[in-house]
Amino acid sequence: MHILLETDRLRLRRFTPEDVDRLVELDSDPAVMRYITYGEPTPRESYVDVYMPRWFAIYESQPGLGYFAAERRDTGEFIGWFHLRDDRIEPEYVELGYRLRRVVWRQGFATEGSRAVLAHGFMTLNLPQISARTLRGNAGSRGVMEKCGLRYVGDFVYAQDVIAGRSEDERAAVKYVITRSEWLSRQG
Repeated sequence: MHILLETDRLRLRRFTPEDVDRLVELDSDPAVMRYITYGEPTPRESYVDVYMPRWFAIYESQPGLGYFAAERRDTGEFIGWFHLRDDRIEPEYVELGYRLRRVVWRQGFATEGSRAVLAHGFMTLNLPQISARTLRGNAGSRGVMEKCGLRYVGDFVYAQDVIAGRSEDERAAVKYVITRSEWLSRQG
């Protein structure tokens, strides 16, 4: 098992093919997927044929970046994932993301894991800036971004090819950013 990071309560590690059922279960909760696919689950074959091969390629081509399984250190329970990946919309950024099981919401795991991923990005990978995005109505995710020191930089609308079949209002989103110098100044 290739462990990327550990915090007081979390272990972040690379995904393996054996994790597919954990991912399918995570994405089968409509509440988890509310601000991603409007509650639609991700089909197993999408993970097997598309997403996981893409994630494994990132591990090889961009060491230190990728999608990472989040497990509780005390129980080993899979609680979701975090990512630090090339930003598909604005290539000058690397993007922070996360998806967690509903059972661990509002317990600080998203903030704890995000802070660890940010520290990894700035201290290990020496990234100049990291972005994060969410749909405008996702107050929980926006709160995590703010607790981690990211600052709101504006609204935008996801393109139809990113969120297909939804109105412009349903695709309305927000972007947050933190630079390495901003992050370092908060560490004092």
